[in-house]
Amino acid sequence: MNLQDKVIVITGGAQGLGLEMARMCADNGAALALIDMNAEQLMAAATELRATGVRVETYAANVADETSVEQTFAAIAADFGGIDGLINNAGILRDGLLLKYKDGQLTGKMPLQQFQSVIDVNLTGVFLCGREAAALMVQTGRKGVIINMSSVARGGNMGQTNYAASKAGVVAMTVTWARELGRYGIRVGAIAPGVIRTAMTDAMKPEARDRLVAMKPVGRLGEAAEIAHTAKYIFENDFFTGRVVEIDGGISM
Repeated sequence: MNLQDKVIVITGGAQGLGLEMARMCADNGAALALIDMNAEQLMAAATELRATGVRVETYAANVADETSVEQTFAAIAADFGGIDGLINNAGILRDGLLLKYKDGQLTGKMPLQQFQSVIDVNLTGVFLCGREAAALMVQTGRKGVIINMSSVARGGNMGQTNYAASKAGVVAMTVTWARELGRYGIRVGAIAPGVIRTAMTDAMKPEARDRLVAMKPVGRLGEAAEIAHTAKYIFENDFFTGRVVEIDGGISM
């Protein structure tokens, strides 16, 4: 799929990886529907992206809320008439150990709310947005592409019971949707990034950041632009579906 003049929806599109993928889409001539909870950041992102000459509309919404998602995609349909792609990027971290046990005493357990909050955004949010995007594509007869953001942590990672479970679920849904939606001309793929350089990693203590770098055979952290490049590949390769691409610099988690 050539991105020129296509309509691409990006959740979590006002910042971080979402904004970088929005820049890639804009550079390739796509119109953008950006979904995020932060209205101020949405406005700043739209101002930047519109300067490239593409159409950008913004929608403040909570991807974990069914009514909010349904209303948002209805608004996108009204504004654009249909969509050609979705990048399911919105996600959160709420890391913590399953149990804390010290000196023979159980001192803590991961609260259900801490577990559920991550599942709600990272898994339920992907489900809701994917469902609404697919329904809109099918109803308008527009073949399209859905890209879901997973993580190399999907295989399990210490201190990330909730996050790992959510990202494993994202891959399972990706494969399932590819098999279900292919008959409508809809392809579905996933990207599993490793540790990517962000404002958060830049703010880490140098020794902690050095440990992360040392784990990667390429000798550095990933760049957001490299994840955006992978999204472009999935959009453009019409034979790609039902697979996950690991962009992790060779790290083994």
